[in-house]
Amino acid sequence: DLAKRYLGHQTISFEEIAGKGKNQLTFNQIPLEQAAEYAAEDADVTMKLQQVLWEKLSKEPTLEKLFKEMELPLLGVLSRMERRGVLIDSDALFLQSNEIANRLSELEEQAYVLAGQPFNLASTKQLQEILFDKLGLPVIQKTPKGAPSTNEEVLEELAFSHELPKVLVEHRGLSKLKSTYTDKLPQMVNPQTGRVHTSYHQAVTATGRLSSSDPNLQNIPIRNEEGRRIRQAFIAREGFTVVAADYSQIELRIMAHLSQDQGLINAFTQGKDIHRSTAAEIFGVALDEVTSEQRRNAKAINFGLIYGMSAFGLSRQLGIGRADAQSYMDLYFKRYPGVQTFMHDIREKAKAQGYVETLFGRRLYLPDINSSNGMRRKAAERVAINAPMQGTAADIIKRAMIQLDQKLQNDPDIAMIMQVHDELVFEVRSEKVAFYSELIKTQMESAADLVVPLIVEVGQGTNWDEAH
Repeated sequence: DLAKRYLGHQTISFEEIAGKGKNQLTFNQIPLEQAAEYAAEDADVTMKLQQVLWEKLSKEPTLEKLFKEMELPLLGVLSRMERRGVLIDSDALFLQSNEIANRLSELEEQAYVLAGQPFNLASTKQLQEILFDKLGLPVIQKTPKGAPSTNEEVLEELAFSHELPKVLVEHRGLSKLKSTYTDKLPQMVNPQTGRVHTSYHQAVTATGRLSSSDPNLQNIPIRNEEGRRIRQAFIAREGFTVVAADYSQIELRIMAHLSQDQGLINAFTQGKDIHRSTAAEIFGVALDEVTSEQRRNAKAINFGLIYGMSAFGLSRQLGIGRADAQSYMDLYFKRYPGVQTFMHDIREKAKAQGYVETLFGRRLYLPDINSSNGMRRKAAERVAINAPMQGTAADIIKRAMIQLDQKLQNDPDIAMIMQVHDELVFEVRSEKVAFYSELIKTQMESAADLVVPLIVEVGQGTNWDEAH
């Protein structure tokens, strides 16, 4: 793609020389002349792209600095983490796999009873027939080909009015966990190291967040029991302890910094519970009179707004009327006017220049920001609000990783083993946990200078779930 875009050159695809499908050749079966041309072209194109792209990058001092001071040094950090790997308790996962298999069988039986007939839960066609034709449930979305959609979102919506979609949602979630993690993780253990070695990617997400694959560590759910049990299988070697350090509410803190809203700044600077503080402001009650429901609503508003959520989205999340959701949002903006100004300004800036930036100058391009298609434009506007915060959070944790790596690189008593969202995970010699926990906290909290304090929570345990 890059060669076509920047060099006007169409590269040879692997399928052109190896064929496709079940008859596809492996690389060692390809005649030497063809293999050489294919491989050499990769190297040649990479060099030519470097020449073209470096010239463009060097004209943008902020981006060049970001590349040289953040992304390049991070390469070595990630490489060391990948080679180090993480220890897995395969027996615990094997046990969990069997339990999930039993639960899936129970759910299938339940689904057959609710549908009034046996059917293949993985067949979209059969699902469509049962949900929409037989049970007469409303069609909420359609696929590009015009058929009723049975995606996750649709099933969750239908689950409010019927038991079957609820069973299907649980079945899908467990099937995915089983195939992606409990079955697969033990097979990924490297026989030489006895550990699992994920691959980290710096250039996959648009916001600059790291992603990982084989296995994808970013997608293990944390809110349900099964996801937590998978995390319990991530353990430390003999004589070591798992230490996990997590940035607390980092995106809201970045929102306070970027919007310069005095109300938010005061709440964070005074160390208040931000959701309780927001609830007190919106509902006009004293801090100690905030009910748990008011705090829950305030939390949904706080997090909803940083994702550019509309009143409609908030009403669905809280299960209240749209007018009530709108009045909550109006009250929020009245109390935190800086946030509303920031959101308006960032949308306008995105429309004018086609991109937004993180605090450190990383650019996040928004090709649909001026689209004539309303839905695409609105989606781009939501990204314009969230991307500077998510991107800045990603930049901050990368800076922390580089600083920590420089301090700890050749230390036999500690190793950085995982990075997941706003969290870093370490394997630390058990008798030195207190010392290193303090060091990690200090380094992570000093990774950026915001108008509000960065707070890092550090936990420890025999496994990742206990430490989190």
